[in-house]
Amino acid sequence: MNWQGITVGYALSGSHCTLEEIMPQIQRFVDAGANVVPIVSATIMSTDTRFGTSDHWQKSLLDITGNKIISSIVDAEPLGPSKLLDVLAIAPCTGNTTSKLANAMTDGPVLMAAKAQMRNQRPLVLAISTNDGLGLNAANIAKLLIMKNIYFVPFGQDNPIAKPNSLVARMDLVMETCEAAMQGKQLQPLLIERVIHA
Repeated sequence: MNWQGITVGYALSGSHCTLEEIMPQIQRFVDAGANVVPIVSATIMSTDTRFGTSDHWQKSLLDITGNKIISSIVDAEPLGPSKLLDVLAIAPCTGNTTSKLANAMTDGPVLMAAKAQMRNQRPLVLAISTNDGLGLNAANIAKLLIMKNIYFVPFGQDNPIAKPNSLVARMDLVMETCEAAMQGKQLQPLLIERVIHA
């Protein structure tokens, strides 16, 4: 696919353990010629963890995309009327974000961007990363699976022995899922086997 002239919204919610895995995926879009607009949740903007500081991740996003980070509801709201984004990926998409999206709650920039994308009937791609995907959040994932214009990055259990309810997407398939979504298709197979951790 030719990504020249395509604007990709890349939204990150607070699954800090996957951020290192995500940055090369954002770079792939940029290298392919896409204009990438970074959108982050409040936790990415304010929380330092053992996986990296907030400043580190903000700098990485700015260096890769060259675009200002959308980090407030006010900044995300114009994405609706402007119809700026051809496709929006939320990767990683936490259980908290999944739950709120499935229940029409808009309390942060990532969810506002998602609402704007759905308003415009344009593709929204979710790369879930949640410890309760087969627990309480299973119902929310099911609601989103049947929604028009919402697509999932293929996912599976990442640690079925120690964390049997945990589901994580194959983050290296974000771009391929977005490409399929822009053609109105769900990348298959949807359910995949993840690397099993001891």
